[in-house]
Amino acid sequence: MIKKLFLVCLTLFLSVAAVAQTAKYSNEFLSLGLGAKGLSMSNTMTATTDDVTAAYWNPAGLSRMSKKYQVGLMHAEYFAGIAKYDYAGIACKINDQSTVAFSYIRFGVDNIMNTTELIDQQGNLDYERISYFSAADNAFMLSYAHNFTKIEGLSVGANAKVIRRKIGKFAGSWGFGLDAGIQYNKKGWQVGLMARDITSTFNAWSYHLNDEVIRVFEATQNEIPKNSLEITLPKLMLGGAKNVNFGKGFNATFALDFDFTFDKTRNYLIRSKTLSIDPHFGMELDYKKIVSLRAGVGNLQQELDFNGKKKTTVQINLGIGVSIKDYVTIDYAFTDIGDLSIAMYSHVFSLKLGINTFKKKSSK
Repeated sequence: MIKKLFLVCLTLFLSVAAVAQTAKYSNEFLSLGLGAKGLSMSNTMTATTDDVTAAYWNPAGLSRMSKKYQVGLMHAEYFAGIAKYDYAGIACKINDQSTVAFSYIRFGVDNIMNTTELIDQQGNLDYERISYFSAADNAFMLSYAHNFTKIEGLSVGANAKVIRRKIGKFAGSWGFGLDAGIQYNKKGWQVGLMARDITSTFNAWSYHLNDEVIRVFEATQNEIPKNSLEITLPKLMLGGAKNVNFGKGFNATFALDFDFTFDKTRNYLIRSKTLSIDPHFGMELDYKKIVSLRAGVGNLQQELDFNGKKKTTVQINLGIGVSIKDYVTIDYAFTDIGDLSIAMYSHVFSLKLGINTFKKKSSK
């Protein structure tokens, strides 16, 4: 019975994969980074993440939370406020070995003018026919982490995520995917591996275009979209870090991550026709975990200048964090969404709240 069920599932999977389309940069909003700490360190969090945001970076890190309950919030704006990036997450330790978390991520552009119905049936311009819509990508993630007592420092974690992408009333998609991660820490050394979309994520797109919009597409010689499936291929993140204690309350963390993508050639430092590798480096210097200074170097790319010569560009990020006994942590990052020549830098703030117990009201 189990063998038959497996064959049926395998047949369905191959049938869907046969008609689906592998898209480069699919669900790319989930590769932007999360939290001002991670952004300021150029996303070098695979091995070092240990709070509520670990649900995004590497769910295995949830098992290392310093508090039983943690809440994380972030708001960022890119391209002079046109695009808004928001996050909210909550995590809870079930016991000493297990932790669960729920996260919500949204990246969207709101108040986009819809001018497809600007001209009435008589051919006149009618500005009252202009409406507004939003183009937004949403992700809902349920995470679980477990640390092994028999192997000190080893933990694993996984995400089940639902993707909802919507372009006004015109189009939308639903997707489902799985992530898995592992971390190992020993004597100040940290290693982490994160497999995003490990089973590939299928996004089922549906379009809702009325006859008038279709006529506009045909008149402007635009391709009329059809219902389709979009596949997000797996992506691997491998990271390593070293913690150094300088004494008198001063500590430092040096981290190096490598992102491996398999959706053909990307403009990364290391690339081929099938595999591209993006290295990025981050560091943090803190004093008694109260004040932290952070910096990161990433997004190394080769670009052509005005003379047609190739040059290597980098993105430098900076940040600072302030924590009050890990109950309240405010992080700031000076970063952008691309390299220096494409997008302006943004100021990103994130907030983390942690608590161990809730006080119960005493009955008289």
